[in-house]
Amino acid sequence: MKLSMTLNYSGDPRAAAAEAADLERAGIDVGWVAELYSFDAVSILGYLAAKTETMELGSSILPIYSRTPTLTAMTAAGLDAVSEGRFILGIGASGPQVIEGWHGVPYDRPIGRQRELIDICRKVWRREVVTHDGPSYHLPLPADQGTGLGKPLKLINHPKRADIPVYIASLGPKNVEVTAEIANGWIPVFFHPDKADSVWGDPIAAGLAKRDASLPPMEVVAGGALSICDEATAARIRDLGRFMTALYVGGMGAKDKNFYNNIFCAYGYEAEAEQIQDLYLAGRKDEAMAAVPQEFLDATAMVGDEGRVRERIEAYRAAGVTRLQVQPMGDNQLQLIEKVKGWIS
Repeated sequence: MKLSMTLNYSGDPRAAAAEAADLERAGIDVGWVAELYSFDAVSILGYLAAKTETMELGSSILPIYSRTPTLTAMTAAGLDAVSEGRFILGIGASGPQVIEGWHGVPYDRPIGRQRELIDICRKVWRREVVTHDGPSYHLPLPADQGTGLGKPLKLINHPKRADIPVYIASLGPKNVEVTAEIANGWIPVFFHPDKADSVWGDPIAAGLAKRDASLPPMEVVAGGALSICDEATAARIRDLGRFMTALYVGGMGAKDKNFYNNIFCAYGYEAEAEQIQDLYLAGRKDEAMAAVPQEFLDATAMVGDEGRVRERIEAYRAAGVTRLQVQPMGDNQLQLIEKVKGWIS
């Protein structure tokens, strides 16, 4: 496994760059920058490319609706150039709240759009004259939808790589199947290493059965909080996961359309998922947090004494994780990263 970590994306970019350089020296192999309704990820990634040397830099994620496929391809090629071939294009559908609420575009056909976008990106990176006629995208635009003056074009620049890796943040079974078929990597959320095979095993196997032999093995990015500490401290750190879990399982999406809630149901937490959502949507957020299953928090956090941390890391490895996502907690975080790097190398 390699070590992976989400970098600060909402504060001072200069401070984030200094932190990234320290993390790189400590052993972080892959740094991710999110794009929500904050600073755009591209600006931050370009700055980080100039301030780091060996760390891979990835978008986690660029929403597929906020840029055209060709702009996404141009952006990825540009970031790959300024980083000297260290960029990973992480994409995802995000959700209706952000896409329709912030970007003001319809949230439609997410799985099909991802497939078309990746196909177009790879044509751009190969410097092909780009034409595409799909359900969601048409290049050039047909005459009856525009001026009729559109012309097939190819990228002016020569990309650093014609095979920039594409990772998909996918949740639903069909989307995970498509990810295993066409993407270089998978970025799951709320990944439970002990239950992953029972939930994702069949979709992944179905996708891999259709995977092009020219693609490398699929990478998997997952993990959680990381700390070597006494049990009392460990319990407090594990409980910190209640806030984000309740927020997403309870509050991200409508009552009948919440992808994160669906994951919890698939893990066997149907009653808890319903309770968390009902409480959160009723404004009883503290009670929603208290309803998050302790078993989930314990299984997904690499927190406790050294033996416990090693055991959880191996659980992630056994579940197929190749990019161990860590969130170091407490003091001496850089030393902790160095220690874990030694274990997994």
